[in-house]
Amino acid sequence: MMDYVNAFWVGGLICALVQILMEKTKMMPGRIMVLLVVTGAIISVFGWYEPFQEFAGAGASVPLLGFGNVLMKGVKEAIKEQEFLGLFSGGFKAGAVGTSAALIFGYIASILFKPKMK
Repeated sequence: MMDYVNAFWVGGLICALVQILMEKTKMMPGRIMVLLVVTGAIISVFGWYEPFQEFAGAGASVPLLGFGNVLMKGVKEAIKEQEFLGLFSGGFKAGAVGTSAALIFGYIASILFKPKMK
């Protein structure tokens, strides 16, 4: 039960901080998204993301911080295998499945629900 509670409050805290950032700084959403991905990657470099994810579960892995972590894990693994060239291919390889799924399911949803242009 505590796993659900921790995921809820950590994910909610991340979302609340992002909302405050949007309201108080007038940053564009795209820049905030990039900031979250980069923050997740930086936290991953220092090795802090794994304990954070064990504590928060989906509250840490679902937001864009988790995507930054996935990219950085892919880069680390690819560097071990391919050395310098892994720096360029690791993030793409690690993030490909999630990105592809988002595109495919988004496309299917657009077919099923017939979006209207504004």
